[in-house]
Amino acid sequence: MAAEDTVRLIDAVTAGGADIRFIGGCVRDAVLNRAVMDIDLATDAEPPRVLELLAARNIRAVPTGIDHGTVTAIPDHRPFEITTLRTDAETDGRHAQVRYTTDWAEDAARRDFTINALSVDPDGTIYDYVDGLADLHAGRVRFIGDPGERIAEDHLRILRFFRFQAIYAAGEPDPAALEACLNASSKVGELSGERIWQELSRILNVPEPGKVFTLMEDCRVLRVLFPVGRSSDRLQALAALEGMVGIPPDPVRRLTALIQPNRQEASQIATRLRLSRAETARLDELVASRGGSSAGMPELALRRALYAMGQDVFRDLVLLDWADQIAREPEVAAGNTLDWKATWDVTTTWAPPEFPLTGQDVMAAGVEEGPDVGKILADVEEWWVDQAFRPGHADCLDRLRLAMRRR
Repeated sequence: MAAEDTVRLIDAVTAGGADIRFIGGCVRDAVLNRAVMDIDLATDAEPPRVLELLAARNIRAVPTGIDHGTVTAIPDHRPFEITTLRTDAETDGRHAQVRYTTDWAEDAARRDFTINALSVDPDGTIYDYVDGLADLHAGRVRFIGDPGERIAEDHLRILRFFRFQAIYAAGEPDPAALEACLNASSKVGELSGERIWQELSRILNVPEPGKVFTLMEDCRVLRVLFPVGRSSDRLQALAALEGMVGIPPDPVRRLTALIQPNRQEASQIATRLRLSRAETARLDELVASRGGSSAGMPELALRRALYAMGQDVFRDLVLLDWADQIAREPEVAAGNTLDWKATWDVTTTWAPPEFPLTGQDVMAAGVEEGPDVGKILADVEEWWVDQAFRPGHADCLDRLRLAMRRR
């Protein structure tokens, strides 16, 4: 049974005589009995008419992509994208000029893959104009029509092919699709960083990414995106380790496993992909710290690293270094499994100790407020860490006085 907000939205559009259907990912996942996340709809009504129909039922609407026929409706709290049926009047590989149509089959023919052209009306009838159902059940990802032509219309479809291959494919990839991706591989370099990262982060999050990234390597897509050292084996090893220790995938962690740049190259990649500040800082720290953990690390060295880097960063580092050894020296890594597991277990149970002193202690000892306070405090903290975090407040004060006399 459809949710109340979905029913309200459909009633608003159909009340004006327009047709509306579910389209895209929600249809694919519903047919396969997978969890349905976002709900997208298509209609034969043009955007101004859609806005009128929604307003008549007091449904808030935002013209988020109105130049391409898309309106976002918010009947309750969650958003729904409603896109008018359209065809591409002109394309250049990155942008498309569209014209509206009332022909559902014409709209289906302009889409990228057969499994994306399925639509379902409010009564539950499935419309399949390009044999998408058969492909969906068989686990085949096929372009509609000529793959080269579809890619020439929008170069992002190269990355979308690999994403859908990773999520829906049950067997070997379509040869014609692979050949088209190979022939047009250089075109992914013309895409904006935002579009690349949007697709790439989704591919990185699939349960077993190694196989699809090997395909991307074979099709020369990865060398265009990342002209640095790359390893699909290391990425796959990381994914397996994440599953073993029970943590969810993370695109930045997995990106770090896929590539092995220096910090300058990592900075260039972050800029190219338009990563957020937080993502950029995390990528830089993980790249700079690679090799900082090992199987069966001595306890003091392990605790120092945890304290210096923080638990989250060091846990990522352990998984990355572990995956790196699995990819490079699988037999050695197999023999070190228990030691790696011991290192990992400490990261999950470790509670960061609290440094006993504060800046107030330094100023109370006679240091005027200013840069010297932080410098002296850092000197004492470094000593405290070297003492395995054991000295208490009194001992740290003694060390503080000694540090002040030495300055």
